[in-house]
Amino acid sequence: MRNLTLLTDFYELTMMQAYHHAAETTEQGQRAVFDMFYRENPCGNGYAVAAGLAQLIDYIKNLRFGDADIEYLRSTGAFREPFLNYLKNFRFTGDIHAVPEGTVVFPGEPLVRVSAPLAEGQFIETALLNIINHQSLIATKAARVCWAAAGDTVFEFGLRRAQGPDAGIYGARAAMIGGCHATSNVLAGQLFDIPVRGTHAHSWIMSFDTELAAFRCYADLYPRVCILLTDTYDTLKSGVPNAITVFKEMKEKGITSALYGIRLDSGDLAYLSKCAREMLDAAGFTDAIISASSDLDENLITELKAQGAKITLWGVGTNLITSKECPAFGGVYKMAALSSGDGPWIPKIKLSENPVKVTNPGIKKIYRLYDSTTGKMKADLIMLADEALSNHEDLTIFDPLATWKRMTLPAGSFTIRELLEPVFVGGDCVYPERRVADIREYAEAERGTLWDEHKRLVNPHIMPVDLSQKLYDLKQTMITQARGR
Repeated sequence: MRNLTLLTDFYELTMMQAYHHAAETTEQGQRAVFDMFYRENPCGNGYAVAAGLAQLIDYIKNLRFGDADIEYLRSTGAFREPFLNYLKNFRFTGDIHAVPEGTVVFPGEPLVRVSAPLAEGQFIETALLNIINHQSLIATKAARVCWAAAGDTVFEFGLRRAQGPDAGIYGARAAMIGGCHATSNVLAGQLFDIPVRGTHAHSWIMSFDTELAAFRCYADLYPRVCILLTDTYDTLKSGVPNAITVFKEMKEKGITSALYGIRLDSGDLAYLSKCAREMLDAAGFTDAIISASSDLDENLITELKAQGAKITLWGVGTNLITSKECPAFGGVYKMAALSSGDGPWIPKIKLSENPVKVTNPGIKKIYRLYDSTTGKMKADLIMLADEALSNHEDLTIFDPLATWKRMTLPAGSFTIRELLEPVFVGGDCVYPERRVADIREYAEAERGTLWDEHKRLVNPHIMPVDLSQKLYDLKQTMITQARGR
């Protein structure tokens, strides 16, 4: 992996120098806790899917200011030599906790918690947000697309429309976590050991004298996986009949395909797929698949299914890899606590005229509550790190903004799980490397704990994310004190 140390906003470095100078002046360094969270689900969804932790781990492991980096910073004229000398031996020495990739998450809860010397914790903000925001966005979009596909196969085909190579590579990985079955991105396949798939372009057909000759050649080269693109000239009068001719020839030769069928890339996909299905079935190819591409997204897939389209494999490109409907995740990184030297942690809060933007103070953890009978999620509860939670007694939780909204869970009716896991301890990575295939399987199980009402694409039910009474009281006290200054 290339070094991303300078992938940061300039003010992170100027603040970092100021923190370093203050620590040198007072001979007492500060430590801080920062939370990375987001305020609103993307795409109007009922949840998000956390992704990007693997790249964040690589970034933290490889934080190094090389000679060329330091010389460049010197050339800006903004940095003093004592600070530049400090950067020569810079390493991340703090702690990081995070929810595992693939976890279903909700607004307001920390996806990543950083506890580190203040300068270190501040410096990693920009890259952390860049990585987690982008990949969580694409994983969430992919989950929506796969939900709309209702069990059909979904391939990610967006590389050529992605916002640059990195977005294409890591977007493909995130799409797999979100539920896609394969990608067209060969480099992503190599880097992350994920399946790669593809058919052929219209130019393949156009390079032959006839469509039939193109189909025959392709089937000869790829008999085991033979998906033929049928809309270059005329889908129903030429493409599908020629595909059927080739399938008959393959059958006569005793060639058995593991996967065969046609792809539609233009026109009225519902109408064409229904007509093509009739033609394929009448010819005896009832197991031939019909796949489709053509600017698909979860909304169009939903509409096509409602219209009875006979498509069972969806190639989704531009609208997935760019999350065209919602191009940004909106995660933020806010200080939650501060300590001077070996002193106690002092909770910190950011106020706003917008209640949603008032942060939750202190060092926190998240407990997920599940119905003990169905295994479905009931709520998430954000608590202070020194609090304990038991399911052996009744638990009453409440909405932190509309406190009259309350729910009491009887003892034994729910199970609990803490979401944040240690990733770095004292600068050392303690988090096990996980295969994308395993993360995808975990993410699928995570989504399975949601009720369908939370997964619907339009106006989903909102999962409660509540504060413990102790955290709520701390927040209200700090708001009152801050307003009284």
